[in-house]
Amino acid sequence: MKGLDLCRQYYFDIGRPLLYEKFPEVMPRCAAGLIGDGSECLGYDDDISQDHDFGPGFCLWLTAEDFRMYGAQIQEAYDSLPDGFLGYRRQVSARGGGRVGVMEIHSFYSRYIGQEQPPKDLMRWLYLPEDKLCQVSAGEVFEDPLGEFSAIREVLRKYYPEDVRIKKIAACAARMAQSGQYNYGRLMLRQDTVAASLALDEFLRNAMKMVWLFNKRYAPYYKWTWHGLNELRKAGELKALSDAVPLLRELSVTPDQSSAWEDLRKEGKSGVVNTADRKVALIEEICRMTGSQLRKAGLSDCREDFLELYTWDIMSRIRDERLSRCHVMEG
Repeated sequence: MKGLDLCRQYYFDIGRPLLYEKFPEVMPRCAAGLIGDGSECLGYDDDISQDHDFGPGFCLWLTAEDFRMYGAQIQEAYDSLPDGFLGYRRQVSARGGGRVGVMEIHSFYSRYIGQEQPPKDLMRWLYLPEDKLCQVSAGEVFEDPLGEFSAIREVLRKYYPEDVRIKKIAACAARMAQSGQYNYGRLMLRQDTVAASLALDEFLRNAMKMVWLFNKRYAPYYKWTWHGLNELRKAGELKALSDAVPLLRELSVTPDQSSAWEDLRKEGKSGVVNTADRKVALIEEICRMTGSQLRKAGLSDCREDFLELYTWDIMSRIRDERLSRCHVMEG
């Protein structure tokens, strides 16, 4: 059973009736749901996920005044609820506490986005950790009679302001070009396979983020970044760069390509796009797809292969003066 389904049923079958009986004066103002840390909030949980911080539970979000007056009492009642439900018991790790239970609305959001809720400044948006935005946008609100909790969440779920999204696309394009199209090959020529692996990792991370950006969805925590894209692709929900997703996986499992560089190394050649290296061929194909998507989105007119050349056009599409003055790799 998926964790979110388990927690929703636990709330409505067990938690809600008991808490409404004990606190009829305040529960009709409480928001309830499951949002925040944990793969179950993203819908990515499986059998492996159940060995820690998994099981029946839910969040209750109170206004500041209600939390001050009733928070401790409701938490005590929450702690007395059965810890087993439908054959599952909540497993809490040493550092996994505080994911569920009673919380004050703005204190909860401050863990993820700071005190400005929602952010008003574009520079603030630019530097917010994307995985945190993903966490507070995922999961589910079971009910929210007042709407105060959901009002903040709905602004976040509308995604980045467009200038911020464009700035992040420019940064990803620059990093993809630098790490994959430029540095990976130079490092292979130097026989520095450790640094080449790091360059490949940087390329993969930014190429995946590019797919998330074009599909206007926040990228999750790194271990779910590709998994999330693959799940969306299988569900037919990726509208842009869907065909890049299997290439990203192939790139990650392609074995060492040192032998493809021996002749170039002997000849002392550099600056060659060595597609005899399968990783280079995959990098170039992913960048070709990205360039095509940039043109389709109206973010560039460039028709070259090297993504760095696209970044000038992308940056010129930013209307906000401060964002447009940022270094291309910021964000």
